[in-house]
Amino acid sequence: MDHITFLVAVVIVTALAFDFTNGFHDTANAMATSIATGALKPRTAVLISGVLNVVGAFLSTEVAKTISGGIVDDALVSPAMIFAGLVGAILWNLLTWLLGLPSSSSHALFGGLIGAVWVGAGSNGVHFDKVVEKVLVPAVASPLVAGVAALLATYLAYKVTARARKESVTKSFKAGQIASASLVSLAHGTNDAQKTMGVITLTLISAGALGHDAGPPLWVIASAGLAIGLGTYLGGWRIIRTMGKGLTDIQSPQGFAAEAASTTVILTSAHLGFALSTTQVCSGGILGAGLGRRLAEVRWGTAGRMVIAWLVTLPAAALVGGVAASVVKHGGDLGTALIALAALAVAGGIVVASRRNPVHAHNVNDTHQVTVRTTAAADIPAAA
Repeated sequence: MDHITFLVAVVIVTALAFDFTNGFHDTANAMATSIATGALKPRTAVLISGVLNVVGAFLSTEVAKTISGGIVDDALVSPAMIFAGLVGAILWNLLTWLLGLPSSSSHALFGGLIGAVWVGAGSNGVHFDKVVEKVLVPAVASPLVAGVAALLATYLAYKVTARARKESVTKSFKAGQIASASLVSLAHGTNDAQKTMGVITLTLISAGALGHDAGPPLWVIASAGLAIGLGTYLGGWRIIRTMGKGLTDIQSPQGFAAEAASTTVILTSAHLGFALSTTQVCSGGILGAGLGRRLAEVRWGTAGRMVIAWLVTLPAAALVGGVAASVVKHGGDLGTALIALAALAVAGGIVVASRRNPVHAHNVNDTHQVTVRTTAAADIPAAA
């Protein structure tokens, strides 16, 4: 096996590792509200979500094409740059998971790639016009659209059912939540699994294994779908707790409204090739649902910390990706090995730190422990 082939194999494995972290980081997007309202048991919820993420991966490849040939110049990108970008994305995903912050895995990936390509190939390697069009504009618009839609849907749901028995309303909307949460999972697989497909496709193009502007092969689609599905099944319980209990006291009509609004936005954007953040969309939907019932129900402190995380995700991942790319660029194979070892050490440390205050299926709805801080991980209660 020659040097390039080995490096491509390393990048593909790393990309699938990112896809796995994307899965457990974003399980909350689909299932947090259903778990919080009791519409689905935690383990059942993540199983359904995992299966539908795999199915969703096969529905479209438009977002994958945006990643492989849109935001960066595939003629200037090398597998080493992609590896460096993935390191930035993975480490940011793990850190925000530990903190219980629903940040964007998508923006972590984009940031890591942009930083690595900028350092490795210069500013000409990044298509900043496409970054604005396909990433930044959707990042601002999508949570607002989802939030307004969920707000209106929540208001109408309570208005229409005002005279009905509360028990009957709750039962009906819980049944509806099973369907709406399933659709969010399907949409998440359609949108987020494609990002890893795009990264792997970009790697194959940069190595000459595929032609420019090629779409992802079937094996790439299948492996990306399985990786994100497995990650989803493991359940990102820390972030599920934050989104389900930390933003607002979700009732079943609100959960249904938030999920329906989020599904519509995600599927529409995936069809158009916009690589949006499903985390931001679903968080916007939950906030809108909280506002639709009563303003006081929204915990603005937690929401504010989430927004800060959204703002710093892309530049933070870009910084790590850029540093990693610089080490790889000047250190060659030794630099790549050093970055890989450093990333494994940091990832292992984060996992060990998470064991101090474990969150799992049995305590995910413990509301007295719901706190999100941006301080050191050791100071954080079991909140995620």
